[in-house]
Amino acid sequence: MERQTSLRPAEDRNKVEKEGGVGYHSFSNEEKKSFADIISFSLQGDADLAETLPIDPENDSLFSAVTNGILLCKLINDAVPGTIDNRAINTKKPLNIFQIKENLTLAISSAKAIGCVIISITPPLIIEKREHIILGILWQILRIRIASKINLKNHPYLIRLKHPDEELADLLKLPPEEILLRWFNYHLKNAGHNRTVTNFSGDLKDAVNYTVLLNQLDPEKCDKSGLDLDEEKRAQKVIQDTKKLGVPPFVRGGDIRSGNPKLNLMLCAEIFNTCPGLKPTEEELIEAAGLLNDDVGDSREERSFRMWVNSLNIEGIYVNNLYEDIKDGIVLLKVLERIDPGCVDWKKAELKPNMKIKKVSNCNYAVDIGKAMKFSLVGIGGVDLVDGKKKLTLALIWQMVRKHTLALLGGWTEEKLLEWAVQRVPKEPKITSFKDKTIPDCKFLFNLISTIEPKIINWELVTQGQTPEEVENNCKYVISAARKLGATIFLVWEDIKDVNPKMIMTLVAALVHIATKGKQEEMPDITHKTDQVEKEK
Repeated sequence: MERQTSLRPAEDRNKVEKEGGVGYHSFSNEEKKSFADIISFSLQGDADLAETLPIDPENDSLFSAVTNGILLCKLINDAVPGTIDNRAINTKKPLNIFQIKENLTLAISSAKAIGCVIISITPPLIIEKREHIILGILWQILRIRIASKINLKNHPYLIRLKHPDEELADLLKLPPEEILLRWFNYHLKNAGHNRTVTNFSGDLKDAVNYTVLLNQLDPEKCDKSGLDLDEEKRAQKVIQDTKKLGVPPFVRGGDIRSGNPKLNLMLCAEIFNTCPGLKPTEEELIEAAGLLNDDVGDSREERSFRMWVNSLNIEGIYVNNLYEDIKDGIVLLKVLERIDPGCVDWKKAELKPNMKIKKVSNCNYAVDIGKAMKFSLVGIGGVDLVDGKKKLTLALIWQMVRKHTLALLGGWTEEKLLEWAVQRVPKEPKITSFKDKTIPDCKFLFNLISTIEPKIINWELVTQGQTPEEVENNCKYVISAARKLGATIFLVWEDIKDVNPKMIMTLVAALVHIATKGKQEEMPDITHKTDQVEKEK
């Protein structure tokens, strides 16, 4: 159900209109209600939100609740714990407009860091309570929150959802939505049900598949009597049964019957996370452990580089698993095109790489383009990328990250970055390279940030960085402080602690951008041709 406002007639609710030169957007009232409920449930008990929660789902309180940025920051931490250092959030009320904008900038920058696609979202739009903007960013955060546990690491038994003709790698690269559908259909098949679920909208509207699923998960608490009811009562019984399983009550029977894909996805994910109805076998535990026993450093870089690719906002591209999703070469070529428009001759690319030889051809082409860009790619070939060799994959992607980062600064070198940072900080300690062993205490980074905006750092929170705990606290705080400035960064605190020169360079580069280009909500984009070329094809 779309909420009607006095700004436009009911028949035009689904359109974006121009009235007096201002665009108005409709929004989903049912999504507003459910988002309000799940946020109230998830963040209940947070002392900083005592005056905000619970949010009344029946009015527009949700839009007011997010305007000071505190709730958004807390919700991001609920989705991906530790993303934001709580000490960096301005919580002492009353907040002035400067503090509010800091919170919102921190939230927007952090949302990018966890994988949200942020396009033209700025603090003023949230302060103005632009409903579609607010619901859009809330949906992305909530989607990450509910989908974060749907993976082999948390649920080794998902291995059994692999189709007979698939490799385990094929299962790894599936997005959470596809894994949920497989899980749903796995139980429907075991129940002897003659239907399957292919989407989160029309296939669930009559609540029949839900009824069979819940009975299969827990026949004692969830019987099949709903099958004899009409659709409305059946949907209501499904909601009642999910509550018996311990699923948070934030979706209504009417939401099922309306076929809202977002709310049905949220409901399915919460059912899965609460009561998956599967237990891993010893063989599955061993197989999953071997598969996921990655080098920790490589795993962190994979995450950072994956988030970077997603932040480029390339149409049709969203990477769930870096090693798997780049194997056909298409993602690599589109990222290269984004970095250097016109560098890809799409006539040379295999646009439907359905065989290994075509995938290798695309990856070889990507490597050739990288070499033309002066990347150091000795010993890296297309077959290495298709075979999923992680260190070689990371080596290629890092050079893409590096080139793009420096290109955004007008072609600066790493040497110039370092020189700029050292000259800007007037006091000791100073660093001699991005590998400097003094970096983990964060004193240099704090001083650098304070030269851009002195009020960002609360020096009472900065420690000497001498013990492991002090180092951790400083590293976490410095990342959040940089994001309060609007820095788009994807490193984690361990990257600073371990002195990862690649990620530290990206942090300094982001600070250079803020200082030299002015405080902007998004790093400037480069004009790209890739999407248009693909559309023309």
